[in-house]
Order: sequence, then structure tokens, then C-alpha cells
Amino acid sequence: QVQLVESGGGLVQAGGSLRLSCAASVSTFSFNNIGWYRQAPGKQRELVAVISNGGSTNYADSVKGRFTISRDNAKNTVYLQMNSLNSDDTAVYYCNADRTMGWGAVQNYWGQGTQVTVSS
Repeated sequence: QVQLVESGGGLVQAGGSLRLSCAASVSTFSFNNIGWYRQAPGKQRELVAVISNGGSTNYADSVKGRFTISRDNAKNTVYLQMNSLNSDDTAVYYCNADRTMGWGAVQNYWGQGTQVTVSS
């Protein structure tokens, strides 16, 4: 089975930086896309950033210019570099990956999440 494990979360001061990691149990080439989602208390889960197998990236408007998603295929790991953090970035961050099954259906996989807390 595919496993995704997030790490790197923690408590950081506003204006600071943090780097999250998502380690996959299989090659990242297996996936169509790998992305980061976040969910703050009382708010809807939202897509933060995504990177495709071909390397193209997309970001939520709220994090453009501050966050960067990247991939190290040799380590089967995707990163989310977060700079200029503010209190609105406080949330549980989840790693997500999708791949196409043999019969054509798309299967999604989720990590357990890592907490990011930004203090003012």
C-alpha cells in the first residue's frame, strides 16, 4: 500500500520560515500529482500547492510568493518551503498524491498531517 508521511511542522513566530516534507513509500514518478492541503480549525480544507509529474506547479493565491513546492525524486520526497508566515497559515497540513490505476480510475492517497502553528 502507498504511504505518505509528513514532517517538519511545529511552532514558529510570525515572519519566520518552515519547511515541510512528504515522504512517499513508492517512487514519486508513480503519481500524477503531489500536493499540499491545509485545514484550519472551523475552516474548510483548501489546496495550498501542487506539483505535477512533469514539474509544473500551482499555488493558492494566499500563498503565492511566500510558499514554494519542490520535489526530490531520488528521495521520494516532496517539500513545501513556507516563508513570511502569518497567523492565517496556522493549520494542519496534509500531503496528497494521486495516480491512475490499471483500469483507468484515479486513486488518491493522504498522509496523516502535520501541525503548523504561527504565533504573532
